[in-house]
Amino acid sequence: MRSIGEMGRDSGLGVSALRFYDRAGVLVPAWVDPVTGYRWYAPEQFGEARLLARLRRSGMPLADIRLVLAGWAGGDSGLVPRLLDAHLRRLERGLADARDEFSTVRALLGHKETPMTTATARLTVPGTEIAAALDTVRFAAGTDPELPVLGGVHFDIEGDALHLVATDRYRMAVARTSTTGHGGGRVQVTVPTPLVDAMRALLTDAAPARLTVAGGKVELETQGRQVAGQSLDEEFPDYRRLTRLPEGRRLTLDVPALRQALGEQDAEVCVLVLTDTVTVGDDDSTGDRVGVNPAFLLEALTAADELLLEYAGPKAPLVLLRPADEDAFSLLMPVALDA
Repeated sequence: MRSIGEMGRDSGLGVSALRFYDRAGVLVPAWVDPVTGYRWYAPEQFGEARLLARLRRSGMPLADIRLVLAGWAGGDSGLVPRLLDAHLRRLERGLADARDEFSTVRALLGHKETPMTTATARLTVPGTEIAAALDTVRFAAGTDPELPVLGGVHFDIEGDALHLVATDRYRMAVARTSTTGHGGGRVQVTVPTPLVDAMRALLTDAAPARLTVAGGKVELETQGRQVAGQSLDEEFPDYRRLTRLPEGRRLTLDVPALRQALGEQDAEVCVLVLTDTVTVGDDDSTGDRVGVNPAFLLEALTAADELLLEYAGPKAPLVLLRPADEDAFSLLMPVALDA
């Protein structure tokens, strides 16, 4: 017999998903301990669990998955292929429809695209401030080669403020530093992560750093040392629009305890239980529940030892911010718990 944890790990479904499929009558454990309620699965159910995981990843509706599993278990040689063929045809129709919509979207975007600002900006930033800001956002930079513009940190200079932003679509981090010497209009540039890391390596103390943006070139100088390179030439998303979120309730995080609990997770998704506190639980726990990627949340928790979590609903981004500095925060997209 496999425990629910072993079955979740070996099948790729995860513990929360197995509990959901039990309640839905799709994959019912062979035995449930009447005292503890703990679920146990028979060896022959492992094949069903792996098949269920693949069908869900393919996007098959739950009603059809029930029939596939029933047909497979019953040895029906005709029903299962027909269900698979029907689902494949739905996917192909959906892809064709999506291609048509994307053609329209590209045409619409073609009329609205504007080049990034390439004006010149020269400003001075306290070394400790820009170092802390880079540390706050660097973890959220993307690594997808299909989206190179997200593979960097966006520098947004306006007036006496410098905002640093990074996102990989699933999370976003924003930090702000004060500046002197610019005081002008808005200048934006996206710095590739290798150059960002080289900049951070120079910032070893409180000495002021001189940042220069000229066209597509970005340079940082401090204490007679400098690094320079070309910015990314694609337009960064409008992060200001993405951060206009509805206000939610704020909870103080026990950051050390949460870090420890997340470090013990070996699943791709874990459940945060929100009551008066925030704990790592399961989907049988009482309170608001929201699914998260534990590795992503753990990285966001490295920003500070004191953090607040703002929660506006199970499908809204989670906001992590510092009590004393709300200009430095990160967003984390939740993970649906229904599968």
